[in-house]
Amino acid sequence: MQRGSFQWMKSLNKSIILNKIRTSEPISRAQIAKETKLTPPTVGTIVKELLEQQLILESKLGESQGGRKPTMLVLNTSGFHIIGIDVGLSHIQFVISDLSGKVIDETEEVLAEEVTKEDFLALLTNGVNRLKERHDSLQFIGIGVAMHGVVESESGVSIFAPNLRLRNIPIKSHLEEVFRMDVKVENDAKAFALGEAWFQGQINHRSMVAVNIGRGIGAGIVIDGKLYNGEHGIAGEIGHMTIDINGKKCSCGNHGCLQTLASGPAIAERAKELLEKGGESIIAEWINEQELSAELVHKAALQNDQLAIKILHDTGVYIGIALTNLVHVWDPSIIIIGGGVSKAGDYIMTSIKETLVERTITEKAKTTLITISQLGSYGSSLGSVALILSELFEPTLL
Repeated sequence: MQRGSFQWMKSLNKSIILNKIRTSEPISRAQIAKETKLTPPTVGTIVKELLEQQLILESKLGESQGGRKPTMLVLNTSGFHIIGIDVGLSHIQFVISDLSGKVIDETEEVLAEEVTKEDFLALLTNGVNRLKERHDSLQFIGIGVAMHGVVESESGVSIFAPNLRLRNIPIKSHLEEVFRMDVKVENDAKAFALGEAWFQGQINHRSMVAVNIGRGIGAGIVIDGKLYNGEHGIAGEIGHMTIDINGKKCSCGNHGCLQTLASGPAIAERAKELLEKGGESIIAEWINEQELSAELVHKAALQNDQLAIKILHDTGVYIGIALTNLVHVWDPSIIIIGGGVSKAGDYIMTSIKETLVERTITEKAKTTLITISQLGSYGSSLGSVALILSELFEPTLL
């Protein structure tokens, strides 16, 4: 779909009606008018246009309220598609998703250790082209990009990508010029949060936080279905929340950041330190053949290795302290945890929840729901898809 068409689709009243159909389908024209406060003629005109645009479909007949049975409307989830991109540490994941978040195809591009801006943008182009060529009959309404590091979302520029050691990458303008589609770019943790809100039914929560814990730690804050970026665009950078003022120096230059205590590399570093101090663990036998990593610590914990279990327990305590701070400042209705470290499951979740209960100041705050993400390996990719969907539907909680 060419640019401009997307703008037509997302005009205010169309977005209101689309979102009402999305959240309440099947639904009649009369019910849409009643619940949105739009006039029946306005609803009728826009529904006619949406049917012509094939964004919605007429479904079965509804229950009669005394006259003819009304024709029900549903979202045409397979009528249009979105390309989602997740820029990871060593590769870029590209997916095609329909409007319901169903992934119908994917591909990858490998990231070299040394890459230039031009190389990186070429990789993005190649991945998108590969998917489009496989599905040339599909209509696409946009491209979403989840990018690690500091992102200026409005301009779609990657200000600083630490893993690539690149600055000021014009992702949005490049992809829009090449593909003539709307492109949205956001920090990967924030995109992940929006994906959780969109595809896991958490949109019913007025406020939620999704925390992505892997090589680094980031979070996204979603309020009424929309990302909250803060005044300077750094809302959610909980990886750089100070937990120990006398702690290790972080990559950001500060000391004792959560990232130095609870990220994947921090877990591996803690295991290394304990082994060097004479700690007993099966990990000591494994590291002759395998690289010491957070995954290896988890593997040892699964075999009831007490040193590994203690490391993961302590990691959960550090995360729990950070989340307690977050609850006291933000008071979200739900916190979702994703990323590689979340695969440790109860080894960290038990101490996270215990710490939150122990440290929060009110009884209601102690009941804050904390859960593990269910999006799996598609977390940030579907988050990038949600960047486009949130623009199209503009969800608003009533």
